[in-house]
Amino acid sequence: MSKHPSHPVASRRSFLQNAGAAAALTAGLASPLRVWADQAAKSDGQPLPYLDRIGLQLYTLRNQMKDDPKATLQAVADAGYRQVELMNIDDDAIKLAAMARDLGLAVHSAFMNWQAVATPDQSGGPDVDRTIQLAETIGLRHIVFGYIGKNARDTLDKIRGIADRANAAGEKARSAGMRLCYHNHSFEFAKLDGKTTAFDVFVKKFDPQTVEFELDVFWAKIGGHDPEALMRQLAARISQVHLKDLKKGVGTIHDEGAVPKDAFQEVGDGVLDMPAIMKLAAKIGVDQCHVEQDQSPDPIASVKQSIGYLNERSA
Repeated sequence: MSKHPSHPVASRRSFLQNAGAAAALTAGLASPLRVWADQAAKSDGQPLPYLDRIGLQLYTLRNQMKDDPKATLQAVADAGYRQVELMNIDDDAIKLAAMARDLGLAVHSAFMNWQAVATPDQSGGPDVDRTIQLAETIGLRHIVFGYIGKNARDTLDKIRGIADRANAAGEKARSAGMRLCYHNHSFEFAKLDGKTTAFDVFVKKFDPQTVEFELDVFWAKIGGHDPEALMRQLAARISQVHLKDLKKGVGTIHDEGAVPKDAFQEVGDGVLDMPAIMKLAAKIGVDQCHVEQDQSPDPIASVKQSIGYLNERSA
């Protein structure tokens, strides 16, 4: 029996059993019909889903969290966020999660040390087993594997090895009542051999029963893909979504280090239709949505503006 009865794992598993048929049906829809469906989703007048549990990835406020975590978490709660996604799974995260919950913020998800999966022989932090123990202590639903260093991702063989280790880690997480998620950036969408991308490998090799996706819509878009199309493609394999907006006019960039700081925009100020993304997320069974903005000259003001926009669109 799952440690988290409210986590919709069973519904996603049922969805996955029919994913092939659903994908075939979606592929067969005429383009005008699909456009009509999308427009209906954007203008149905219904309140936006997830606002009753909207989250914030704390990386947005990493400097503020370093200076004064309690005051920063209070500002997050005061802005109207209902949960936070932690930056790390370590001993300090246990105290941080307790602090957040004392302020009325739920904590269901956190990022693990990526090296524990990508380069376990070089990892200086908690290994997979220790990470799972800490995640159980914190009381998480989702363990997020969220990055791969450049030297660990430059060949398809390395990517395949990472996928295999992620599956093994995901099986351990599932046995402990949690789910492992992979959070994308844009490097996964670069072709490594002229035709195959790391994302292609992950979609093919990740076991849907043990490794899910946390889709970051900004990184998908700047990686050259339509986030909504990816959501339809992956459907029930996505358990979380990062709501992050992209400045108009920014082209495809696969090197995350080359992205200009002002490419990261407050929700509603960029090119992505966040209300449509949130409604589609609800349709495919996504568990959580978290606002994130990697760069901002005033992060506290940015997170307030982002949730303010979502509330306005839901009114």
